[in-house]
Amino acid sequence: MSEQAIRVGFIGAGANTRLHLMGVANRRVESGDRVATEFDIPKVYGGWRELIAAPDVDAICIGTWPYMHCELTLAALAAGKHVLCEARMAMNAAEGRRMLEASRKAPRLVAQLVPAPHTLETDPTLKTLLAEGFVGDVVAVELQAGQGKFVDPATPLHWRQDLSLSGHNILNMGIWYEAMSRWLGHATRLTAMTRVTVPKRKDADGKAQDVKVPDHADILTELGNGAIAHLRFSSVTALAPSPEVWISSTPSAGARRSPTPPSRTGSATWSSRTR
Repeated sequence: MSEQAIRVGFIGAGANTRLHLMGVANRRVESGDRVATEFDIPKVYGGWRELIAAPDVDAICIGTWPYMHCELTLAALAAGKHVLCEARMAMNAAEGRRMLEASRKAPRLVAQLVPAPHTLETDPTLKTLLAEGFVGDVVAVELQAGQGKFVDPATPLHWRQDLSLSGHNILNMGIWYEAMSRWLGHATRLTAMTRVTVPKRKDADGKAQDVKVPDHADILTELGNGAIAHLRFSSVTALAPSPEVWISSTPSAGARRSPTPPSRTGSATWSSRTR
């Protein structure tokens, strides 16, 4: 393994990410100057194309809103740069597939999304226990990921509610489903109901804009093994419990016993909870 340091350039340095950088390019040079001063970054670029083309930059870290993720990733890979892209990956599935295809055409480059932090420490343990049949046969999954707030119609439009900036990304649904699919595989069919609680909000200029990204979603899915999963994502369910996942099962022939007592029907149920 090479001991040479990887020189990183950052596009879109904001509140989400902090690391040692060789250069930065923000939407406004003034914004880049502030970040460079605060974190002692050597160079501020006038635009992202200039940064990607810089010969002294080996890797690009993308921290912009999702509307630029695909374009920046494709350009960086084409320029021979490694890529670390902030979640959310893309505006839609079509963009995500283009990014994946470009990464596969550059096997010597590392192209990665920032991993979801909420299950990062528990993922290997959960995958191992489930794969080994520790809990038996999974029959049901209950996933609730509330970002509990009371509904306030006066709150300005957030970029996550702006379809032109965030794309087809609903709340934190993507990172939770990504984690769940690592444990249990992908859904084979689903039905969903969503709601936009406040249909119009004012943008930064005070103009009323249509809100098209739901702030509440209930999803019912069937997994590959026949288990039923219920997923709820919401930013309007104030005082709801913290995000959690319950995985329930019945014992298989080789399952190791859990201290959870049998249910009233006589069949045992195992539940695992992660926050």
